[in-house]
Amino acid sequence: MKAKGSGKGEAPAGKTAPLPPFQRHFHGPQALSALVAPLTRPVLRKMHPGSAQVIADWESLVGAGLAARTRPRRLERGVLTIACAGPVAMELTMLAPQVIERINAGLGRAAVKSMRFIQAALPAPSPPRPQPAPVPLPPDVSARLEATPEGPLREALARLAAGVYRSAK
Repeated sequence: MKAKGSGKGEAPAGKTAPLPPFQRHFHGPQALSALVAPLTRPVLRKMHPGSAQVIADWESLVGAGLAARTRPRRLERGVLTIACAGPVAMELTMLAPQVIERINAGLGRAAVKSMRFIQAALPAPSPPRPQPAPVPLPPDVSARLEATPEGPLREALARLAAGVYRSAK
């Protein structure tokens, strides 16, 4: 006669099944990675890679004005779900072909075929950060910037130098 609980994958009679590694109680510190992976895995498994890319790049895909009034929620089987207020949903319904085209062009593939809207109260936009005060650059840095040809590279180098010397104070 077989003992109760001695089947395959069951604990022997009178004993409980072993706990997964992240639920075992140890005396002492545990690696954070042992706790994070089991908790995040179910959430990340549900999120399609296309959803993650749309959510991460939302502002660059649709523009700052539209991104401030909407939030992408998920992208499943070509349907993009967007959270927004009622009037914005009506506006987006009219602009859907252009918005879908912009998103697909930004993603480099035809990931979005249609849009679905859900009503949600979005948080108020954060106030714009104040522009930092201009910082005088050392003469040798200013001379090198002046020697650089006009254009985006020179502007980027000037912003970089201003940031470096602003944080050096």
